[in-house]
Amino acid sequence: MSAGTPAAAEPSGVTRRPPAAAPGRRAVLSRIEPADGAMVLVVGLSLVLNTHRLSQNGYANIFYSAGVKSMLHSLHDFVFASYDPGGLITVDKPPLGLWVQVASAKLFGYSPLSLLLPEALLGVIAVIALYAMLRNRLGSVPALAAALALAVFPSFVAVSRDNGVDPLLVALLVLACAAALRAAESGSWKALLTSAVLVGLAFNTKTLAAYLVVPGIAVGYLVCAPGSLRRRGLRLLTAGLVMLAVSFAWIAFVELTPASKRPFIGGSTDNTELGLTFNYNGFGRVEGQVGGPGRVPVLPGAFVPAPRRSGGGGHLGHPPLAATQRLKGAIPPPPPGAAPTNGREPRVIAFGTAPGPIRLFRRGLGDQGAWYLPYALFGALGFALLLATTLLARAGGDATDASDAAERAGTRGRHDPRLACLLVLGGWFLTEVVLLSGSKGIVHPYYVSALAPGAAAMAGAGALAFAQLAGGTRRVAGVALALCAIAGTIAVQVVLMHQQHYILWFVPFLIAGGVLAGLALVLSRRMAWPAVTASFLLLLATPAAYSSTTWMAPVEGTFPAAGSKHNAGTGGYGIDAKHLAIDRALMDYVRSHHPGTVWALLTVASEQAAPMMMMGLPAGALAGYSGTDPALDGRGLGQLVEKGEARYVLLGGAYSLRGGNRATAAVLQACRQLKLSDWHSPSRYTGGITLFDCGGDAHALASAKPLSTAELEDATGLKARP
Repeated sequence: MSAGTPAAAEPSGVTRRPPAAAPGRRAVLSRIEPADGAMVLVVGLSLVLNTHRLSQNGYANIFYSAGVKSMLHSLHDFVFASYDPGGLITVDKPPLGLWVQVASAKLFGYSPLSLLLPEALLGVIAVIALYAMLRNRLGSVPALAAALALAVFPSFVAVSRDNGVDPLLVALLVLACAAALRAAESGSWKALLTSAVLVGLAFNTKTLAAYLVVPGIAVGYLVCAPGSLRRRGLRLLTAGLVMLAVSFAWIAFVELTPASKRPFIGGSTDNTELGLTFNYNGFGRVEGQVGGPGRVPVLPGAFVPAPRRSGGGGHLGHPPLAATQRLKGAIPPPPPGAAPTNGREPRVIAFGTAPGPIRLFRRGLGDQGAWYLPYALFGALGFALLLATTLLARAGGDATDASDAAERAGTRGRHDPRLACLLVLGGWFLTEVVLLSGSKGIVHPYYVSALAPGAAAMAGAGALAFAQLAGGTRRVAGVALALCAIAGTIAVQVVLMHQQHYILWFVPFLIAGGVLAGLALVLSRRMAWPAVTASFLLLLATPAAYSSTTWMAPVEGTFPAAGSKHNAGTGGYGIDAKHLAIDRALMDYVRSHHPGTVWALLTVASEQAAPMMMMGLPAGALAGYSGTDPALDGRGLGQLVEKGEARYVLLGGAYSLRGGNRATAAVLQACRQLKLSDWHSPSRYTGGITLFDCGGDAHALASAKPLSTAELEDATGLKARP
């Protein structure tokens, strides 16, 4: 690793941008450096990691895939991000991420690849944007190192192979940081507003998760931008107002639309986007929430009974649902000792471990993003030290004493592009580390993907700092920081490799390479750059290999993760062949027996309806994604039945154990339960699902009253969990 082209590099290692008044071919060629050619290889690597065997993932996250299909065929559903074609309930995220997939499906047809490829390409775009952002500020080689680190970040690769919203979130935030750096360096009003708009668009992708980049941008602009502090503050305040306006434009439109004219807001308890944004998708993730670790509800009541013990009228008196039914999907877990599926173990890790300072290194989160986290942490420290050292050295020649030198260094440092990089990208990195480590609510392993750009930038900047400090006047500090970074990273990687039982044969090579790099740093000043370069590449080998495990089997769409010890998906429509046959039998029956005109079938939770929706059945969910949204009660369902818009309801399946809502409870009391033989089920074990015919029962549905816990326990045989 070198500091870039010697003619363009200052002693501090900053590659300055050449004058803009030379647009000719020679000028363009003169700006191309060897690292730019190597960047083509990094882009190729990112493209391969994100797209190799991508088609095996099928529709991946079937919740989003079904929503995209609904939005394709109705402007109303598109605008409000409706999950189902009837516009009953929305998805539980803002629409921008799904709108990108809708556009792709509109152009290329609705298929797995038309939904997955945009995410894979957005991952590559983020890698390119990070390189372009750092190239003219740190040098082409440190920028290349950061881009490579981002390309092989395991969680980032995993989400880039799924059709979730995270790749768009990350790409928008990287671009927002790039615009913020331009604004901090030049004072450009346009660049600052561009950054604000990009953060606002990111908010419309994953709400408050987008604002984790704001502290770093705000501090970077306030400290580094030209002009008086008052002017900087006013401009930053104005940009903040623009960011809020863009962020809440769609939410305001939804909130101003009467509830009767739009779908219920999925994931909310009060049918408002503001409630969804600040509660379920917002502060609940930090403070703790229902559905998070240790707070997954398993309640008696609205989940489906198994076949009746007696010949009652199909209302109450049902035996309990099998307690072994999984909360996520209707497929029971395999018996102990079962063989891995497609090389991966069928085991979902839904949450990180308990909050704490080392959470990012422990099971669930560690193997998704901690492989070079120590290097990034020490790299940030080393980069700060390098910046302070070079600024003091420049100011010392013109200063009369030490205090004057410090003052001059501070003044000049404000306008150093490296300081802006440290504050903006380092601030984003630190904010993500703190929030992911301390949040008590829902923190899925793939959330670590948002840590990737900041960690990669600090790792690349750290490599530059270690090499320059170890080869310069701060040799002792540079060598010490480099040794800590290398040793700490190797220690973490060895622990993770043993934890995951992954390529343990590589451990001796990893340790030996680290020892050799450390000895070279200690023994020779001239070996600083080669040692740092070699060790950096060595430390990225394991996460790169771990990222490639995403090729082994279809991604688990809801919880995308790298690693051979994480749950594999089924590809296709997200269910195995047995349950696909069951769904087809259900579809054939309801289609041929006078279904509702809007919803041929309604289920408890969204993922039970999703495969049938993707196969062309106009289905929907009474209680949203989690099976608990209060979208309808018995009276509301009765009105749909009375108008002929709905008739058949399928209880059971994904998330049904969480209790449903008042509409699903009313179905148990009022509707006729059909036998498996009635709809020609191909299997006697259907995972606990039961079909109900509510035709002609509109009055009974409307008059159904919520049952008490004691009545529900008596009706189902289930006891409420404390």
